[in-house]
Amino acid sequence: MNAQQWLDKVNLKASSVKEVPESFSSTVYNVNLVTGETVFLKIPRSVQKFRLEKEMLERFKGHLPVPEIVACHEDGVLVLEALEGAPATGVVSEKLAWEIGELLARLHAIPVDPEDYGGAVRDEFSRWSEFLPAQFYSFAEDAKKVLEPELFERSLRRFEELRRDLPPPDGPSFIHMDFRPGNILVRDDHVTGIIDFESVRIGSTELDFTKIERDVCQRFPGTREAFEEGYRSVRPLIDLDRVLPFYRMTDAFNSIGWSQRMGLEKNRDFFERNVKILKECLA
Repeated sequence: MNAQQWLDKVNLKASSVKEVPESFSSTVYNVNLVTGETVFLKIPRSVQKFRLEKEMLERFKGHLPVPEIVACHEDGVLVLEALEGAPATGVVSEKLAWEIGELLARLHAIPVDPEDYGGAVRDEFSRWSEFLPAQFYSFAEDAKKVLEPELFERSLRRFEELRRDLPPPDGPSFIHMDFRPGNILVRDDHVTGIIDFESVRIGSTELDFTKIERDVCQRFPGTREAFEEGYRSVRPLIDLDRVLPFYRMTDAFNSIGWSQRMGLEKNRDFFERNVKILKECLA
């Protein structure tokens, strides 16, 4: 089904449509409507992911700078407001890192209410010690097909070694699960929005720090300290030095499995970056 056929389901007409690159888990289009309005058309990979995205956008409204739902259809399509700004994939200043830290803390500070259970969002916090290995060993089935046997076996051993040293989980909190620069919108060195909620869980906050550490803090001097200060302006920060070695290694390993599962050739660059990170973690 093409973009206009999806738009027909919600009675909207486009004057132009452009597919958004680097959208890994959904099909996303930048759409100019005949009315002159610009929106984003998002088709999640499954109805479950559609329902989760819709539920979280409604839940986080008023707490976080999230896009409004312009229209939706239960067949699995969302039409979203185009927020100002662009993904934070360029240079990140200390000021911007502070705001990113504050943004993540605001997400983690949203109270998980009794009515949040039982909907589209899954509660993984109550089974956190089972959730982490279940996710890891699920991706291991795919990673085994593409990793050298010795590297694969070392990864399994290291996972178990580091997991034993983890502190008690921090939560329950809403966790984004893909908190990275590509999902943070900025304009003029200022955070303007956060997007992509189809992987949100109720879980432990520690899982949300890995990608910012990799893509921001390790790339731009001074941003780690600024990010932490921004986070602490809202809520206490866990001991990142204790948890990041585990989550960095696990994220790289799971990303390798994901690359194989979703198609290795089209995800080759992502796969190779994560093999490099995995080897660094095991060195």
